Amino acid sequence: MADRNQRNQTAVTEFILLGFGDLPDLQILLFLMFLVIYMATVAGNLLITALIVADQHLHTPMYFFLGNMSFLETCYTSTLLPRMLAILLTGDKSISFTGCFSQLYFFCALVGTECYLLAVMSYDRYLAICKPLHYSALMNTRFCLQLAAGSWLNGSLGTTIVILFMSQLIFCGPNEIDHFYCDVIPLMELSCGDTRLIVLLNFILACIFTLPPFLLTLTSYMFILASILRIPSTTGRQKAFSTCSSHLTVVTIFYGTLMIFYLLPKRDTLRDLKKVLSLCFTVLTPLVNPLIYSLRNREVREALRKAVSKYVAFRKTCRDS
Repeated sequence: MADRNQRNQTAVTEFILLGFGDLPDLQILLFLMFLVIYMATVAGNLLITALIVADQHLHTPMYFFLGNMSFLETCYTSTLLPRMLAILLTGDKSISFTGCFSQLYFFCALVGTECYLLAVMSYDRYLAICKPLHYSALMNTRFCLQLAAGSWLNGSLGTTIVILFMSQLIFCGPNEIDHFYCDVIPLMELSCGDTRLIVLLNFILACIFTLPPFLLTLTSYMFILASILRIPSTTGRQKAFSTCSSHLTVVTIFYGTLMIFYLLPKRDTLRDLKKVLSLCFTVLTPLVNPLIYSLRNREVREALRKAVSKYVAFRKTCRDS
């Protein structure tokens, strides 16, 4: 029996990502669209990261966490889109067993890290608005580094445990994943073995590692909104809300699409809708984040203006010399 299980376990050496295979006439158009999205996402997030590193005025806790978020979005997008672009361009939908689980690990780890970073950023805004006199003392450099490091560590820890257990699953039957990336649920559905333990473990770890940051984010904004509503002047309320409106927009888009995607029932009629929703939190969110934070943030716009002015002056100096 052990030998048979071993043979079955090595039977599937690769998976097939069906992706958008039901739209054969649109493959080139989809490739061009996602290529532009990928380039814009990477450029936008790297630009924000570079501005935060280069501009002294942005060396504050809020922008330190924003820099972490922008770097994470770059990694997040690079985990999924290059493989999708290769499939659309070449038509080769296969991905190796190792490649699939590597993609799954980095995807889940980065999603977990984003949950924690969003919670940390909401807690930062809570301290800035609700406890402004204690903000500088509480949100010092050491504490900021600890929060950022803890976010990255917690995002990876729970994922490592799940992937270690999932890598022991037996795959001996169909190997087609009706998605454009390797995800936990589609992989478990392809397994020939008993997945009840993995499902239970996944649920427990999701409660331990993703529920606390969500609750912290929700609680922080409840206190923030209560504090803003107590401000007597309209101008004061608008100024206070403007400091967290960008982050609140990102939180709403991320958690909204993520929760709808995973709470939708498993029906074939909702298959295409779930793909669209997954595009929202895997592709749309990293794309719009730089736009939201730059267009709605005066300090980032000012830093970008100064950077462009310096670049233009440098080009003029080089041309004159």
